[in-house]
Amino acid sequence: MIETEIKVTPQIAAEHGLSPEEYARTQKILGRVPSFTELGIFSVMWSEHCSYKSSRVHLKRLPTRGTHVVQGPGENAGVVDIGDGMVAVFKIESHNHPSFVEPFQGAATGVGGILRDIFTMGARPIAVMDSLRFGPITSGAKAPSQTELETARLKPCPDDASGAAVTAEEIARNRHILDGVIRGIGFYGNCFGVPTVGGEVVFEPCYANNPLVNALALGICRREELFFAKARGAGNPVIYVGAKTGRDGIHGASLLASAEFSEESQQKRPNVQMGDPFMEKLLLEACLEAMRTGAVVAIQDMGAAGLTSSSSEMASRGGLGIEIDLARVPQRETGMTPYEIMLSESQERMLLVAERGREREVFDVFHKWGLDAVEIGRVTEDGILRVLNHGEVAAAIPAHAIAEEGPRYERPIAAPSVAAEARAAAAGASVPLAAIGTDLSGNFSRLLASSTIASKHWITEQYDSMVQTNTTFGPGAGDAAVLRLKESKRALALATDGNGRWGFLAPRLGAMHAVAEAARNVACSGARPIAATNCLNFGNPEKPEVMWQFSEAIDGIAEACSVLETPITGGNVSFYNETLGRAIYPTPVLGVLGLIEDAECALGSGFADEGDVVVLLDGAVENGGGKAAATKELASSEYAKTIYGIVAGEPPAIDLAAEKRLIDCLVALAAERAVRSAHDVSDGGMAVSVAEACFGRDGLSAEISIDAAGAEDFAEAALFGERGARAVVSIAPASLARLNEIAAQYKVGAQRIGTVTRGEFRIQYQGAPVIQGSIESFRRVWSEALPKAIENA
Repeated sequence: MIETEIKVTPQIAAEHGLSPEEYARTQKILGRVPSFTELGIFSVMWSEHCSYKSSRVHLKRLPTRGTHVVQGPGENAGVVDIGDGMVAVFKIESHNHPSFVEPFQGAATGVGGILRDIFTMGARPIAVMDSLRFGPITSGAKAPSQTELETARLKPCPDDASGAAVTAEEIARNRHILDGVIRGIGFYGNCFGVPTVGGEVVFEPCYANNPLVNALALGICRREELFFAKARGAGNPVIYVGAKTGRDGIHGASLLASAEFSEESQQKRPNVQMGDPFMEKLLLEACLEAMRTGAVVAIQDMGAAGLTSSSSEMASRGGLGIEIDLARVPQRETGMTPYEIMLSESQERMLLVAERGREREVFDVFHKWGLDAVEIGRVTEDGILRVLNHGEVAAAIPAHAIAEEGPRYERPIAAPSVAAEARAAAAGASVPLAAIGTDLSGNFSRLLASSTIASKHWITEQYDSMVQTNTTFGPGAGDAAVLRLKESKRALALATDGNGRWGFLAPRLGAMHAVAEAARNVACSGARPIAATNCLNFGNPEKPEVMWQFSEAIDGIAEACSVLETPITGGNVSFYNETLGRAIYPTPVLGVLGLIEDAECALGSGFADEGDVVVLLDGAVENGGGKAAATKELASSEYAKTIYGIVAGEPPAIDLAAEKRLIDCLVALAAERAVRSAHDVSDGGMAVSVAEACFGRDGLSAEISIDAAGAEDFAEAALFGERGARAVVSIAPASLARLNEIAAQYKVGAQRIGTVTRGEFRIQYQGAPVIQGSIESFRRVWSEALPKAIENA
């Protein structure tokens, strides 16, 4: 008999996010009207956040198999073989909506959730990274006006053509979100005891009311120690472990993360979970110890949808059922209903299946660590998720129907029509460029001070990046974070990248660049990219233009990952990133993992010594596509945005074969220790790459001379263009000949462009100085911009 609760009606079903068709389907599955608890279970498990109902048809196009892949998408995290009997477990996920509603706890629990995904697999977390997007925090931020754009001979991308300056109120709100998110990340990671080793932070107006907080975690374990969330053994006990259940986080997945923001969004604070990193540390140690006893059969994190998802997914994967009694669930609040207990997303909780007769071994481990461990049910043969409450049946649903038979939509797809004319005009346009010989030092300083390029030390200094003592290169020290593997000579490298502005201008091309830059950054550290994870942040999937962006991005990721041999091992889709109908830029974020055979060969991005030679490596066989292409691509750059206030044009064309050649060349150079540093060319172009390489070590500067012709006739295109497949490396003069030999072997161009010095920073273009000044003055502009912006906000 189903427990009597609130009577379910079509209106109540709609309030739970179920369409009329979906509600009718629940009745067909059950053969009756669902109970209120059953409705809640269907609503969370069939939500966009949990079921991926709008994205699964597209995700199937991603490459998921490769030489190193042990476990691809479908488990809590992806797994890759890293040699010596060891595996790396890693994944990236979003916590965007909670971080807007409650920045500190939203970001903190985002870190906590991704860490549990890692140690649920039996791996010990060794690193966390974060990819973050915020609205502007400076009063100078301003969308270009129509007049300004026409002056620049460009048609605007409509979403950026308001011409409205960012208000003081908006800056204050953006600052509040930034501060809360950074403190939340630092709080959880630092207290838990895992290093936060890097990531990226970008500022754009479209993220003002919808920040992106994407957290990535990496863990390692021996291959035989892996665990999976697949129930087995009818009669085996189901055990609840960890923190007690409260009312926080109810409908965090279904109604908060699966809908657009509105003016009432701040009222959803109760939907954001509360995190306790000290509890999670105890949970980590207890889970790993319990797994080593051999008494644990399966284990699953209570993440999104809490007890509902963990029980139904474990049962479904095992082709079995699970029966649980909610009266046995540890609770920290009185009077909780079955609906509340099943939907709570309280943090630091796990559900596991143990072998019958060995329960005491599991209980003893968790009691030793001061944690609740309670048998709340058993595995059954009937395939039903049966929820009891004091003997009364609150829910009885086929587990497979909840976990795997949710809606699957092929949403309408259509390229944006309103912007078609503007995009066509923008695609062929170019920014106004200064005459040859013009002093660009002032523009260069402004670029270094832009929020996206400026030093993020104010942020990263709040993170402990060295705990566990595995970190070789942490935040700012290299293009990728590098972590030694204890008891092995190998090391792992990890980088995240994405470019929402390019994703907006050309979704497929922008997604390809995200893969390529992350892989290129990993290669600049000396590591060979071996696998990837993705976090796909988009607007409302019910809008055809958003699904067009999403589909295009999937195809771009698939093509780039195939060529660069970085299969997707898992990730996350975050839809409904809109506020009052205004979407964020389509922002696919890629996390790429690389393997260094010899940790001693790892490379940092900063120049090493005075007198070293500076070389520009270029994987492209031919240099660009002519002057028109170079200047057109500049319109989509950070330089065009910062100096001209322009967001238009097309991202640079991408040559994936050239990217692969450069990657292979960089890995070979590092393995021979033929180079002393490597830094890719990306945001801000070659000039910024060279300057950042100088900033890595006090006192070092550079003298650079570029003599290009044809494709990059203008200094701004040559110095600030963001075409990929390039890296700036430094070498000892005696190694130049060997570098040229290796570069030629991989068909990579190697142009000597300058020398590391201790004097004035100087860049000459076609014989004329275009950037010059004290390296300390440029460093000061770069390092002080973000703290000053925050202080003045």
